[in-house]
Amino acid sequence: MSEEQAQQLMYQMQMLENYFGDLTQKEESLIRIIGEASSAIESIKSISEKPESSALVPIGMGSFVKAKISSDDKFILNLGAGAAIEKDKNSTINFIEARIKEMEVALRDTTAQKQHVIANLEKGKQEMNRLIQTSQNKNQ
Repeated sequence: MSEEQAQQLMYQMQMLENYFGDLTQKEESLIRIIGEASSAIESIKSISEKPESSALVPIGMGSFVKAKISSDDKFILNLGAGAAIEKDKNSTINFIEARIKEMEVALRDTTAQKQHVIANLEKGKQEMNRLIQTSQNKNQ
């Protein structure tokens, strides 16, 4: 194989490594989102158990304001694109659980893509080793 083919293989491996890094970041983000959603469900359940409780609400720049939370079983859900909707406790939990399931599917897909990239990187390394061996044998 020529030096040009070796350079092309190195470029392809570099692209795969970059893609693997992107997939790893995506996977970490999905795991974080799933954790936040699970925490939100637990918070909704605990808020509904008490008739009234207090909490610190962030207002920016590390500042908080103390607020009273009444459990009127109404929650505001951010739907995206600046849209929000008011839902009751059970509908809110169902909505978040559906989003968790979507994120879990995306996480499985991302993990599968990472495995595919790892396999391709391994093939590339084997091919590079073969090129090196062939080159060394020719030089001897």
